[in-house]
Amino acid sequence: MKAWTIGGQTGIAALTPATCPDPVAGPGEVVVRVTLASLNHRDLMLVEGRYGAPRSPDRIALSEGVGRIAEIGPGVAGFAPGDRVVLAHLSRWQDGAFSPDFFGYDLGITHDGWLAEYIRVPASALVKLPGSLTDQQAATLASGALTAWNAVVETGRVKAGDLVLTMGTGGVSMHALQIARAHGARVAITSSSDAKLERARALGADITVNHRTHPDWPARLLALTGEKGADVLLELGGPATLSRSIGAMAPEGRIVLIGQLAGRGAQPLDYGPIIRGNLTLSGIAEGSRAMLQRLARAVDANAIHPAIDRIFPFDAAREAFAHLKAAAHVGKVLIEVAP
Repeated sequence: MKAWTIGGQTGIAALTPATCPDPVAGPGEVVVRVTLASLNHRDLMLVEGRYGAPRSPDRIALSEGVGRIAEIGPGVAGFAPGDRVVLAHLSRWQDGAFSPDFFGYDLGITHDGWLAEYIRVPASALVKLPGSLTDQQAATLASGALTAWNAVVETGRVKAGDLVLTMGTGGVSMHALQIARAHGARVAITSSSDAKLERARALGADITVNHRTHPDWPARLLALTGEKGADVLLELGGPATLSRSIGAMAPEGRIVLIGQLAGRGAQPLDYGPIIRGNLTLSGIAEGSRAMLQRLARAVDANAIHPAIDRIFPFDAAREAFAHLKAAAHVGKVLIEVAP
């Protein structure tokens, strides 16, 4: 089969087109014929050598996608060839509390990912998709959308009338916007680009703040919300932005720590506003199979269509990664593996 491997993890140029043996389903496994694969920021970090310890250069890239079951291994029940399926990249997390042990099976990191014609995965992790969902809706569910769902719904405990604040216009943020609005919440978006913020407003954002025009963006947000602030905040910037995020929160607000796109440089952290505001800070690592099932039902029931920035052909995988790295996108970047 055709595939793209991560190579020496020295940059996008190290991504390597490869011909690999077709995977064979073992006990409890299925082989999925991939139709669409989806990029996330951690995929870029991996190929650039910025995501933990180096991995085998033969590792097949990407943690998220959609496809149809092509082969079923011994002992698998409840699925049939032709079923359209997705699964979370932390594939051992079925339900309940998180465990660090789940990082031991991580598609695209510890195990081969979606950037190939076929992928072999544990059947226990699969979620069968409603027939009404398109491949484009499904391809973005299992990582970017699932992270947003966990942040907004499961951990953020969003309520109708809440204000959800998220940073930037990437896949997680745009999914968070749509999920929050489906729950009756309002949404605020920050970005350094007026053009991106205009597109976010077209997708339903209620409040937008350019943090380059307004360096004290928490003060700007408070002014735009009658000094109330955000009830739920998706912290994608990391240590470099957390102290300001705290200043943008409403009392009893929930900050969900997801990424560190602004770098690792920490700003001084004042615990006073956290205590005075009775704020909650929670870190998350994607989500479980049970969460993914709930998300798929919500996307289907609310006819949520993800913001797709661009779809690249399979042979242009390097160009897709470069497009993600350029950070000019709004929403998701996809790669078509099979029509």
